[in-house]
Order: sequence, then structure tokens, then C-alpha cells
Amino acid sequence: MATNYPITAFHFKVEWGGATGAFTEASGLNLEHQVVEYRDGLSKTYSTIKMPGMNTNGEITLKRGIFRKNNEFYDWWNTVSMNEVERRDITVSLLDENHEATMVWKFTNAWPSKIEGASLNSTGNEVAIETITLVHEGMTISND
Repeated sequence: MATNYPITAFHFKVEWGGATGAFTEASGLNLEHQVVEYRDGLSKTYSTIKMPGMNTNGEITLKRGIFRKNNEFYDWWNTVSMNEVERRDITVSLLDENHEATMVWKFTNAWPSKIEGASLNSTGNEVAIETITLVHEGMTISND
């Protein structure tokens, strides 16, 4: 009898701007509806009703190790100027042991809103990690 187990979260890939990047972490893979509360004056209950409002798109946070002469984050960051930005579609794929996508999050019109350099510590023994925060205009999910 075969037992089904949940998919592990450590094997994934991120595609952005036509390239595939190696990242240590991808977070912010979420959607949210704003909640609209309403009550009319003739309501017999003394509480509001809750209705779905507009969608709120979260922020994607990607983390990766810093490599010599790799300025992809900063090159993209430098495309941001007043009312102009290079927007990219981002795909995050959760992979199985055969490196096949089992769940895919697709984000449209993403652009960098924040870059954070590594935390430096003279007594540490960690890899230097940089972080980029992206905003986007929509997400779709497929789980095949």
C-alpha cells in the first residue's frame, strides 16, 4: 500500500526575466481579499456583515547567496525610475524528486521595491545572503 506524504519545501526554482535563479528562500506566495464591512440602519442585528472586497497582492521575498560579479538584483533595481520600471513575470515552482514542477505560483508584472544586502558579522560563519522584495499585480496557482 502506497502512502502519500506532503511535498517537501526545500526543492524549488524561481524563473524571472527569462532566467532561472538559485535562491535559498522564496516567501510571500499568498493572496488576500480585503474585507468590506457593511450595516444598514434598518438591520435587525446589531453587527455588520462581511463581504469580499478588492484583492490585495502581497510581496514576494527572494533570498540568495552573494556571488562575485553577480549584480542581477541591482541591475533590475536600477531600471526603476519615476513612473517607469522593467516589469517581469515571476514563476516559483515547487519540485519533486525528479525535478518536475508539482505546484507553480505565477506572478505578473513584478518589480523590485526593496533590496537588502547581507548582514555582516566578523565573528560569524554564515554565507552572505542578499534579499530582494518584489511587488506584483496578480498571482495564479496551479497544482498538477
